[in-house]
Amino acid sequence: MPNLAINLEGFRNIVPELILGGVAVVVFVLAALQRTSTDIKQSPKGAAARGKKRWQDVLFTNISALGLIAAFVFLFYPSRDGSTTLFFGLMVSDPLSTFFRALVIGATFLCVLLSVGSPSVARDRKGEYHGLLLVMAMGMCLLAGSNHLLMIYVAMETVSLCSYLLTGFDGRLDRSREAGLKYVLYGGVASGVMLFGMSLLYGLFGGLSVQELHQAIAASSALDTPVGQWAALLAVLFILCGLGYKIAAVPFHMWCPDVYEGAPTPFTALLSVGPKAAGFAVLIRFFYGIFLAPGDMENLIPAADSIPWVLVIGIISAVTMTVGNFIAIVQNNLKRLLAYSSIAHAGYVLMGVTAGGQEGFQAVSLYLLIYLIMNMGAFAVVSAVDRLHNSEDIRVYQGLGRRAPLLGLLMAIFLFSLTGLPPTAGFIGKLYLFAALIHQGGFWYVALAVVGIFNSVVALYYYARVLNVMYLKKAEEPVVTVSVGNMATVLATLLAIPTIVFGIFWQPLAKAAQWSANLFH
Repeated sequence: MPNLAINLEGFRNIVPELILGGVAVVVFVLAALQRTSTDIKQSPKGAAARGKKRWQDVLFTNISALGLIAAFVFLFYPSRDGSTTLFFGLMVSDPLSTFFRALVIGATFLCVLLSVGSPSVARDRKGEYHGLLLVMAMGMCLLAGSNHLLMIYVAMETVSLCSYLLTGFDGRLDRSREAGLKYVLYGGVASGVMLFGMSLLYGLFGGLSVQELHQAIAASSALDTPVGQWAALLAVLFILCGLGYKIAAVPFHMWCPDVYEGAPTPFTALLSVGPKAAGFAVLIRFFYGIFLAPGDMENLIPAADSIPWVLVIGIISAVTMTVGNFIAIVQNNLKRLLAYSSIAHAGYVLMGVTAGGQEGFQAVSLYLLIYLIMNMGAFAVVSAVDRLHNSEDIRVYQGLGRRAPLLGLLMAIFLFSLTGLPPTAGFIGKLYLFAALIHQGGFWYVALAVVGIFNSVVALYYYARVLNVMYLKKAEEPVVTVSVGNMATVLATLLAIPTIVFGIFWQPLAKAAQWSANLFH
């Protein structure tokens, strides 16, 4: 009975996940009933068929959006100021998990809105599409709150399986099917390697939860021998393979460009933000939860010196941002360009992980929140242009600033913010990341900050290339009038406002990020 009471108390903290799972079941059932009724009755023709599909689109969109809103509301009830371990250590409810769960729910909500009227998502399959989005959102929330190696693996596989299906969702296109297959192959290998690393870690220290591993590493003598140190480093590297795959860090990034190009554009927007945010939440909780001294956000336990994992993450950060930015220069497909840009931004965020401490964690949370706004906005513009031209090639953006002034202006705002130019929110995000590194002091931290600044200059080149095409290249097509009722255009307009506003008044975001960094006390 005491165990039952503890578990029932834990359910109060995962109400958002229960809501998302329950609404997903409702959506799947309605989709099955709709498909069954269509098979039994002869499908209506002409305008009646289009009207029925449009009604189905609105139905599934509204149900999904309401479910996500309800999950977001219940996320902050009960209060999340303290840290609570759930289900005997499988999960934890604290400011860090709450912040990142809110972030992935918000990203999924924007994806649902962006999917309205999208030609890359067939209307007769909207039910399955929205159901998978909700299950994926549930998996990302569970991943952000995972406190146990097996829970991390199960939650990550939940997110991955939904991602595979949604990537290959547009079965009409060869590139979509190819992207889905590549994603499955890369994901399967990464998951297997990560699971092997977890088994090594368990074999060395006999613990599975973050707290058990922390105590075991602090008291273990396994790290006193070279063999134990190398085995522990190998385990950490293998686990980094799985987490690096999730955040698209080099050298685990090869799936990213093909998947971004082949997946439906609204889902690509979610894929560039949601799993990345959940992956960073796990990265912070796992490594710093194991190696930080209890109640001390700045100092590591003595045994952590035997495993140079901070140095490894710093090197991965530098290589990731450099590879992403330099390969983005030669891309002519805008979705592939944004894919390599996303890889580079993962490298930027890893700078905050490398810095560590309250300031580093705050910088990671702040940057990911800002990245959600500006990157989803950029993909909203890509989606709007795709609906006009049915192409993501950079050539269709020629003269866009004159043919569709609103879309050109919005894209310029998001590109300036992704570069990190003032007075946009992206500048504030990068400023916090660089400040966290420099305040750490030491040659290697400053060197990593210099690499980040250099890469920001490189990024300016390929973002400016898009601006050059939009405003200085002559349009090859007649003037196109962009409908204000287009959901992608409306969403891009709404996201452009905070991109500018938070570049001037960023204190609310900074306070939220600071709150999220209150962990491990």
